[in-house]
Amino acid sequence: MSRDEFLAVLITILVIAGACALILIGWRNLKARQSHVPEPFAPFADQIAEQFPGMYVATTKFEDWLDRIAVHDLGVRSTAELQLGTAGLHLVRPGTRDLHIPWSAFDKVSRSNGMIGKFVEKNGLIVISWEKDGFAFDTGFRPRFAEDTPKIYQLLASHHRGAAEQETNT
Repeated sequence: MSRDEFLAVLITILVIAGACALILIGWRNLKARQSHVPEPFAPFADQIAEQFPGMYVATTKFEDWLDRIAVHDLGVRSTAELQLGTAGLHLVRPGTRDLHIPWSAFDKVSRSNGMIGKFVEKNGLIVISWEKDGFAFDTGFRPRFAEDTPKIYQLLASHHRGAAEQETNT
């Protein structure tokens, strides 16, 4: 390898390492700015009635789908299983912290085309709105099978505090 080739490889490695370092610093700073966000609910006993495989997309501030919540592992996209029980809903996420939402904290459900970097077909994303300690969240779930989307929506809408929320077309 010539000297010029070696320098080119070295510069490329340094640029990539610098970009990775900046990404990590940005993520750390985002978590520091979100230190006021309350910890999600602790796991609770439940009788699971329905289960749906899919993808946990993200949790954001309520109706601000570009502001990802990074703290408490809520910003980690992963495969998930949505479980609906008698006491609440559960997003079981292998490799990271599960998310548990009691029905008393569940606010509404809507459907969307996308959320923070994940865009799908019309109304292919389930958005679960919930609240804890005065802080409102939106959590996105993408069912693995398209035929599950309307069923999940209807099941969640039946637990809505008021009337079912109209479908959102973002």
